[in-house]
Amino acid sequence: MIRILVADDHAVVRQGVKQILADVRDMLVKDEAQNGAETLDKVLKYDYDVVLLDISMPGRSGLEILEDIKAQRPKLAVLILSMHPEEQYAVRALRAGASGYLTKASAPQELIGAIRKAAGGGKYVTASLAEKLADEIEIDPEKLPHERLSNRELEVMLMLARGRSVSDIASELCLSVKTISTYRTRVLSKMGMKKNAELTLYAVHNQLIS
Repeated sequence: MIRILVADDHAVVRQGVKQILADVRDMLVKDEAQNGAETLDKVLKYDYDVVLLDISMPGRSGLEILEDIKAQRPKLAVLILSMHPEEQYAVRALRAGASGYLTKASAPQELIGAIRKAAGGGKYVTASLAEKLADEIEIDPEKLPHERLSNRELEVMLMLARGRSVSDIASELCLSVKTISTYRTRVLSKMGMKKNAELTLYAVHNQLIS
């Protein structure tokens, strides 16, 4: 039996995953978590075979939680299940130790197959992501500006690029306005830009947002 922890701050998503897996004989959703702290607490206390982890949760991001899980439980399989398209976070997630990356638009059978693959010690990579990984190996190793950002800086950058205000971002991430302002300053500096509008143009040009 594959024991699963579903970590997502939206109850409707957790319930949806449970419904998808309810009739799968070799899988059991053993627990749920609605934020990063609860996820880490349960990972350290209980035994799971696979963690389904969202990226956008209150407080610390899913990628930061992923890194903590792999530091504490390196053999535990973690599948990222996110609303964000592969172009934004998939490569970073795999580099941080994820066993795969799926979007929430994925078909139920794809999710089931990915869980089995991860539980067996494999990596679940879609055809499009495999192509992107191959392209990264072949292209010039010089990184694009956004690839030099930390995971949190990238998250803030994408939210700014979508036109979100500093106060809105602070509220969603459960961080102070001052902290988000600091992240914004760092992002603009690392990207060599001065205005949020430049971030938007860059993000659209590089297909980070649509």
